[in-house]
Amino acid sequence: MVKAVFPGSFDPPSFGHLNIIERVQSIFEEIFVVVAVNRQKSGFFSPEERRDLLVELLAPYPTVSVHLCDRLIVEFARENGCKVLVRGVRNVTDFSYEFDLSILNKGLDPGIETMFVATDPRFFVLRSSSIKELASFGGNLSAMVPPSVARAIAAKVRTSA
Repeated sequence: MVKAVFPGSFDPPSFGHLNIIERVQSIFEEIFVVVAVNRQKSGFFSPEERRDLLVELLAPYPTVSVHLCDRLIVEFARENGCKVLVRGVRNVTDFSYEFDLSILNKGLDPGIETMFVATDPRFFVLRSSSIKELASFGGNLSAMVPPSVARAIAAKVRTSA
């Protein structure tokens, strides 16, 4: 069996992210969900908060683990014996961006493949920016994020107001 990495910002974790993980976790021996840490960008949630939310959400999946990474994802994959990078795509724009990134990653490590997983149609419109904007207006997030994430977003919005 093959190990895979599912990297992303996960800011915030959404039903779309969870759907991709649920669908690929039965394909691979082990899935490393990797929260990308970019210290030059300020996210809605800190990398540690995103990791903690994901750890709770992914607890039912024994072959899925959550990690922080502040270096090239191919380095993380190589160090953990992973042969596949999983990338979710919603549309042609996503695919174009992810395709270019996959070519870059292939150049960095030819032994690591990228697998594109099309978003389930139910989650096609989920974008982190939309979730955060809706939350800023007190909108209902129940169709976009799990209850624990909605509570964390509401608490964050309250403290920043």
